[in-house]
Amino acid sequence: MLEYLRGSEHLRSLETLKRQTKNLLAFFKGREVNGLTGQDIKAYCRQRKDQGRANATINRELAALSSAINHCNREWEWDLPNPVKGRMLREPHHRERYLTRAEAGRLIAVARQQRSGDILADFIEVAVYTGCRRGELLNLDWARVDLTRGVESITLNARHTKSGKPRVVPLNANAASAIKRRATWRAENAPQSPWVFARPGGGQVKSLRSGFEKASKSAGLEDLRIHDLRHTAASWLVTDGVPLEVVKELLGHSSITMTERYAHLAPHRVREAVNRLGHNPVTPENLVRRDNVLEFGKS
Repeated sequence: MLEYLRGSEHLRSLETLKRQTKNLLAFFKGREVNGLTGQDIKAYCRQRKDQGRANATINRELAALSSAINHCNREWEWDLPNPVKGRMLREPHHRERYLTRAEAGRLIAVARQQRSGDILADFIEVAVYTGCRRGELLNLDWARVDLTRGVESITLNARHTKSGKPRVVPLNANAASAIKRRATWRAENAPQSPWVFARPGGGQVKSLRSGFEKASKSAGLEDLRIHDLRHTAASWLVTDGVPLEVVKELLGHSSITMTERYAHLAPHRVREAVNRLGHNPVTPENLVRRDNVLEFGKS
């Protein structure tokens, strides 16, 4: 597994991969890969469920193990059995969880009350008002922030976007205010830090999950993940009437199919389309009589 990680250092998702394999390495410590069985995989799943992890999270971890085994077989011509095969857990189809504006406000307020909660609260606010992914924000440095009045924006490095393409994300007043609070904190606490979301010593924040889970629980919000902040942004945009094509560009989706999962939140778009059909209705006055039409080829 460690060799697989070292060979994956070019991946944009390396930090995610390291996080996914951390629990695998702890659970299977001292075991040889060729000795792992299906029962071992089931035992791992039981432990992670007991720890409160969702099936989707466990599946991502199992997928990392499966990829490592396949890597060994492909690159080094080993013949390892893959105990993960056929043992992925069932996931709810298209899990959709997003916050109302009142819930988001409550979450931000509760987060800010926690110890060192300002950074978490500002992160939540920027995520909700930009739709950026967790990794895109935690890897954001000040060189890619423009707080010029009227054109406030952040530029996401291609290395940190899921599509592998750079993306400019405009900042509304809420997101810009949160970024400015980070700038004030930086000036007072870590002026040399390049990171927008930095630790007290100026180092990069790698994870906010534990603080986020604590804030969610305190705010009375069940089954909430950091990625749901992105779903929240998309949902608000669609319900406010923003065209799906614009939402696609803002979120950096590689295809409109990914954005269409939110289409059901905008039934008014269907109503508007039907109403447009009646914009110029057929009436006796605009009908064209057939006997007045000269058909091609006839005289």
